[in-house]
Amino acid sequence: MTKALITGITGQDGAYLSQLLLEHGYEVFGVIRRSASSDIIGERLRWLGVLDHINLVDGNLTDLSSLIRILQDVNPDEIYNLGAQSFVKSSWNQPLLTGVVTGLGVSNMLEAMRFCCPHARFYQASSSEMFGLIQEPMQTERTPFYPRSPYAVAKLYAHWMTVNYRESFGMHCSNGILFNHESPLRGIEFVTRRVTDGAARIKLGLATKLQLGNLDAKRDWGHARDYVRAMWLMLQQEKPSDYVVATGRTVSVRDMCRIAFAHVGLDMNDFVTVDASLMRPAEVDVLLGDSSKAKEKLGWEPTISLEEMIAEMVEADLARHRSRLK
Repeated sequence: MTKALITGITGQDGAYLSQLLLEHGYEVFGVIRRSASSDIIGERLRWLGVLDHINLVDGNLTDLSSLIRILQDVNPDEIYNLGAQSFVKSSWNQPLLTGVVTGLGVSNMLEAMRFCCPHARFYQASSSEMFGLIQEPMQTERTPFYPRSPYAVAKLYAHWMTVNYRESFGMHCSNGILFNHESPLRGIEFVTRRVTDGAARIKLGLATKLQLGNLDAKRDWGHARDYVRAMWLMLQQEKPSDYVVATGRTVSVRDMCRIAFAHVGLDMNDFVTVDASLMRPAEVDVLLGDSSKAKEKLGWEPTISLEEMIAEMVEADLARHRSRLK
């Protein structure tokens, strides 16, 4: 049985990836850091019905000794590093923490892997935010990076460290440069869930308005379920490499609002307002990915449309709020 170790297993991507790997017959281990909220950390895994089928182990990306212990005990065949301080806006308020966890944490994992299980295959969750102030209309694996947040800078460090370990030590290390991907499991602090949750709350009479930041920011949005499939495919290749994973379609936050509110029969213009405090200090105006390499080499293509994804998210938020009203 193939063993996989996932950091960030309690997040959106970690939960969907766990489900996918279990379907492929893997034994799945997940690194969790203990906290005061440990009683609810497995909610996403529980929502997908996989919590009882995975093995959770205590560790932290900032603690090299814990990673060495975990790798010695588990001896995984595949390592998926999804753990990070991943909320972009918070990275300006916590730049050092973001750098330590999102950046240096990857070095810790790679170093532990080099000494404990160099045979394993490693996936690093890189981000389209690294492109930042875009240098090309469509971003590919060859597009120059221009990060515009502490989060993106930390991700860029992690990205190049992954490349460096691949080239320096011959390790099977791949980067997935994933563009925005969402689902009903996305955290409420992210704009997509703010939109779908806001539309649901307003529809049910639980709120009267939705405050957002930059409505004109454009992103290439896909579904997390599609994107974790791309992660898995990368580690099934004979040779490691880096891949852009995107839909090739970009829409604004404003358009996403229109789709979400229209799904519940409302006009977003009657409810959505702009709150300047939610603006980023340095904005990424537009991102649009070209995943031709992933299509050619991995046979990967997205299967869930933006409209289908938003509808699923709105319906999930409606169900959540209705259950609380009973």
